[in-house]
Amino acid sequence: MKKRSVIVAMLCSMCLAVSTPIPAMADASKVVTLGADLTDEQKNTMMNYFKADASQVQVISVTNQDEHDLLGKYIPSEQIGTRTLSCAYVKPTQSGGIKVRTANLNYVTCNMIATALSTAGVTNCEVVAACPYEVSGTGALTGVMKAYESASGQKLDSTKKDLAAKEVVVTGDVAQQVGQDNATNIINQAKMQIIGDNIQNADEIYNIVYNIAEQNGVSLSQDEIDTIVSLLQQIAQQNYDIQEMKQTLANIQQNLEQSKAEAEGQPTPTPIESNVADEGTGEDITTNVDSGALGGNVKETSTEDPGLAEQTGADTNNAGESSDSSDSSTGIPDATEDGTVNTDGSSDGTTENADGSTEGTDENTDASTEDTLNTETLTEEGKAKFEQAQQFCKGEYEGDLAVLQSIVPNVTELPVTLDQDVASKLSKKVLETYIKVLNDAGASYVPADTDKYFSAELNVLDKEMKTVFSIDTEIADDDLLVNVDAEVRQKLYDDTMKFFANLYGETTSEDTSTDTAEVGTDENTEANSEDGTTEETY
Repeated sequence: MKKRSVIVAMLCSMCLAVSTPIPAMADASKVVTLGADLTDEQKNTMMNYFKADASQVQVISVTNQDEHDLLGKYIPSEQIGTRTLSCAYVKPTQSGGIKVRTANLNYVTCNMIATALSTAGVTNCEVVAACPYEVSGTGALTGVMKAYESASGQKLDSTKKDLAAKEVVVTGDVAQQVGQDNATNIINQAKMQIIGDNIQNADEIYNIVYNIAEQNGVSLSQDEIDTIVSLLQQIAQQNYDIQEMKQTLANIQQNLEQSKAEAEGQPTPTPIESNVADEGTGEDITTNVDSGALGGNVKETSTEDPGLAEQTGADTNNAGESSDSSDSSTGIPDATEDGTVNTDGSSDGTTENADGSTEGTDENTDASTEDTLNTETLTEEGKAKFEQAQQFCKGEYEGDLAVLQSIVPNVTELPVTLDQDVASKLSKKVLETYIKVLNDAGASYVPADTDKYFSAELNVLDKEMKTVFSIDTEIADDDLLVNVDAEVRQKLYDDTMKFFANLYGETTSEDTSTDTAEVGTDENTEANSEDGTTEETY
């Protein structure tokens, strides 16, 4: 039940749903869906990634209420969440099967989406599903289906759409134990066989699933087999045309086999030859993207390029191991792929790589080969923010009142006094942490209902700063701030996050409610917002 709740939470929290479908359009019509809770800058980023011109495609704003309307009948409201973030670019085609590319989706893959879309009744389509930063993406399927309906003007069968959603859930559940590719492979092969041979008997389907798993060296539990059989039995009862599905399912099968061979260093099967735009519909949108628009460390998968996942670090072959490492309020696994969020509760602010090594720490003697505060990898905007953070650290921690006053308005005295050695080390630790967050660009952020900020970078930074200042945790004996009172550490954390929130143009409800007396003075009238409320200036 725990695994299922994890998957359902991810399904709903990342789900894409859209408003009323538009009238029927030409076959080559294109639709972009943008999460309504993204900032304008993030929406522009996604349009740049898609290489989509708003004057040439239809753009649909996807709201959280759309998610509730669509999913509320079978997912508890509290699990649906409060924000919609994922995006999709969809173009129906006349031939070529279903082609899918994903970016910054760390839980679902291109093959999972493609095979589920075939279950939904889609036959020919190009799809790009993505987010400005890394999210699970399990619910992207629903938005893609809605965008397809809008672009093609054709309503998909509601039962088949429900089965497609269930297929993603079942695949994701099994993937927790055997890996995304293995789970997709078993269901895809079995689906081809039962639809092609019109098999509906549960015992026969059971034998098919068992044999496919055994042939692929995958061990499934009894519960997992029963769950897959139940899904496939429902699929078998629908009126599918195997000839319409054959190209997509065969391409997925070949993609999975090629990906597995590449990962194991074995000779690859005959290359997939479907990487060609559909005749008469223009360029393939799954290949015509600008990955650089999303910054560095973009994890991508593609049905047309099996090696893309491995090239970009989107590991689809290993079983998920994060089901026991989830946010307590949402059940969504912590984003630890890039090491931005520590899972061991340590407060050393290090980054853990996929191979378990760390970098940028005092304990890492190899750090001499790389300046941990080197800003060369940052964007110009990132460099400007980092310079502001340097000034803040020099003022707040190291006791330079003049510098602090140049960064933070209305400061008349230093908030705390630290030992100079501790202050210097604290500045370095905070800046090292911030530069990693800037380089990560929020890619490892997984949204949660308990988030204080809108910006992905701020939410990641907030979690990191709680670790740096040992907030809500017992401080270790060897911690840098072990001799600093808890009240002082809390004050430093509060001031630090207020500075960063102001740097990103954000405030929290706590900021505006608790500090009104401090900022609502004659000297700070510019801090008052247009609606008469007082905004935090620190």
